[in-house]
Amino acid sequence: MEGSTLDQFQSNFTFNTVPRIHFGNGRMSEIGTLEAAALGKRCMIITDVGIVATGIVDQATFALSSCGIAYSVFDKVEADPSEATVLAAVKECREADVDSVIGLGGGSSLDVAKLVAYLSGTDEQLDDIYGVGKATGQRLPLVLIPTTSGTGSEVTPIAIVTTTEQEKMGAVSPALLPDAAILDPQLTIGLPPAVTAATGIDAMVHAIEAYTSASSNNNPLSATLALEALRLLGGSLLRAVTHGDDIEARSRLLVGAMLAGQAFANSPVAAVHALAYPIGGHFKVPHGLSNALVLPHVLRFNAVEAPEAYAEMAPAAFPELAAVPASARAAAFCDALTKLSKDCGLPQQLRDLGIGKDSLARMAKDAMNQSRLLVNNPRAVTQADALAIYEAAW
Repeated sequence: MEGSTLDQFQSNFTFNTVPRIHFGNGRMSEIGTLEAAALGKRCMIITDVGIVATGIVDQATFALSSCGIAYSVFDKVEADPSEATVLAAVKECREADVDSVIGLGGGSSLDVAKLVAYLSGTDEQLDDIYGVGKATGQRLPLVLIPTTSGTGSEVTPIAIVTTTEQEKMGAVSPALLPDAAILDPQLTIGLPPAVTAATGIDAMVHAIEAYTSASSNNNPLSATLALEALRLLGGSLLRAVTHGDDIEARSRLLVGAMLAGQAFANSPVAAVHALAYPIGGHFKVPHGLSNALVLPHVLRFNAVEAPEAYAEMAPAAFPELAAVPASARAAAFCDALTKLSKDCGLPQQLRDLGIGKDSLARMAKDAMNQSRLLVNNPRAVTQADALAIYEAAW
């Protein structure tokens, strides 16, 4: 569409992504041969106890052993991982004297794996690499294997750490991009419906915010990937939630989440994420669900400044919206996203999670600390605006 992000060839941009992406059912079992050169003789797997309990880690270690690759396992990653967890993993990684790092699990495990590979390879301090472009050293070789279809962390240069009880910090640098990502849809078959729904909406948020990002690096490649991500995600999320063993739906979700990750890795996310972080920080709400709760309200706020962009995106996720007049399509897009979230069984209001109205002002204040994200929003967000959005979501 003329005038859209797809036509922004007048601006300089840089697009970074992962050198190798391996996709296919059972592909994790080939890790020892696919990435032998990167893995070396000994690796460390970064994961969590939930993934260990599923038997997925055993599958990975068997594949490594079959190829003569020794391994150790760090399985203490928690949701919203803390600095203490990252530093404990780095300590174990250095003591094990490994050649490489494998991240296996959801976004938290993948983020920790990025930081462990970097800090173990450089002797730098975690505090020194928070922010954009601070990590410039040479990390250990890194392979990431997602078990959810949401964060896209396997193809992003971003790692998020919980620094205090309510605050998060991010390290953003091309040095955190892995050498390879392995996308195996079979690893996502056992995901519960609620997790499938929340992570799927999270991936859609990545695509939506990448497409509308006010970043100077918003570019045609990210825009194209975002639209394809929305097509795959919008067309398969509800099916994957209601028919969790549908491998075709799972495959579409996994690739869609990866494409959305590539998009926002280069055209960064904005106010949805900025307002989601205080929800997770204060009330331990999973990140994808936090995004889902504020998504339609942020979009309605942004549509005042960017109605054309939302009108362009809407038919990618929901083809039936192509018949809606362009002037009404942004609102219809918000309504369709709300309906999808509800049909997937996700809570719709903050109060459904026991969040009191007296907490909204504190969250609005905390959201203002996310300047790294808010600067990318197509419409400026004040603290009063943030409070109004939370009130609408309450």
